[in-house]
Amino acid sequence: MSTTTATKRIAPPKRLIFGPGPSMIDPRAYEAMSQPLTGIRDPYFLGVMAEIQNGLREVLGTRSSKTFLVPGSGSGAMEAAVGNFVKAGSTFGVFTAGYFADRMATMGQRQGARVVHCTKEWGEVFTPEEASAFIEREKPDVVAFVQAETSTGAYQSGRAITAAAHKRGALVIGDCVSSMGAMPVEMDLVGIDIAYSCAQKGLSCPAGLSPISISPRAWEWLEKREDDPVTWYLDLRLLAKYFEPPHFYHHTPSPPLYYAMHQGLAVIEEEGLRERWERHRIVGQKLVAGLVKLGFEPLVKDSSERIWHLTVVKPPANVEEAKFRDRLMDKYGIEIAGGLGKLAGKILRIGTMGPLASEAQAELLLDAMAACV
Repeated sequence: MSTTTATKRIAPPKRLIFGPGPSMIDPRAYEAMSQPLTGIRDPYFLGVMAEIQNGLREVLGTRSSKTFLVPGSGSGAMEAAVGNFVKAGSTFGVFTAGYFADRMATMGQRQGARVVHCTKEWGEVFTPEEASAFIEREKPDVVAFVQAETSTGAYQSGRAITAAAHKRGALVIGDCVSSMGAMPVEMDLVGIDIAYSCAQKGLSCPAGLSPISISPRAWEWLEKREDDPVTWYLDLRLLAKYFEPPHFYHHTPSPPLYYAMHQGLAVIEEEGLRERWERHRIVGQKLVAGLVKLGFEPLVKDSSERIWHLTVVKPPANVEEAKFRDRLMDKYGIEIAGGLGKLAGKILRIGTMGPLASEAQAELLLDAMAACV
């Protein structure tokens, strides 16, 4: 190790992260990560883990006992869902209207499935009629949709899709990466069989752990699966055994990340889940109204189909989005994001999550954006 590396302490600049994720970390999650380390079978750590599982059930809106954490980011949980439930030769139906739905489809292709798409313009959502016609025509074994599409700002609860899928007998995978913790997921009520999320958005925690929950119906299917998934590390049958007695060793978890997740969930419980949802809704509406006054145009036209805490807008014609983002960062230390895929260079994605979901922070952001237009 060089002398410089050995003696220098890091001092990252302070930023206001108004992007689509990662979001600002809740102060209690920060503080929790500085607490003493325990072993991965220490009774205290196992108790923390059990309390996290209970908290995840509450926020996801499920009673499923198979609710736990995947070691990895949201894409790791996505791959766990697809890798365990989409088999070679099966038909995998993906409702595609954004970047992350395309990612699920790519994972399905790598599993050797026949991937079929129900496709709409990015930023649009699917009607019950569209879902029913697609599922009746293609007869998929597994259906997947994105509840809150990070690339477009569109929200779809999934009710339009799950009823048709279950009528056909298909399992439903729901990507809840951007909805959990800031908008309703309601896994059981909606009828999602496999729901997954992440830590670094609505839960206001650092990335590295991703919630997943499997319905009894889907778990029964998985238990009866005769072959093993291609993946070992993300094999959910193996992974689940660590989260229930006698806690068979599967991987080495990071206690500081678990401490942070525990406190992130505790903050939600203390505020009240519905109160938290409402806070994000109100701030999101305020932000959209302010941006429209500045000349920005929401990508999702119908306000009822927008993610509350992730606002996606087209900039005014005279504003170059990349230079605009640079000015925000240089002058105010504020980070927002540009587009992905076919929307790269065309939109701005702005998150107001957790600690930044307040009217005061929305006003601060709007003032800074007004000064940079």
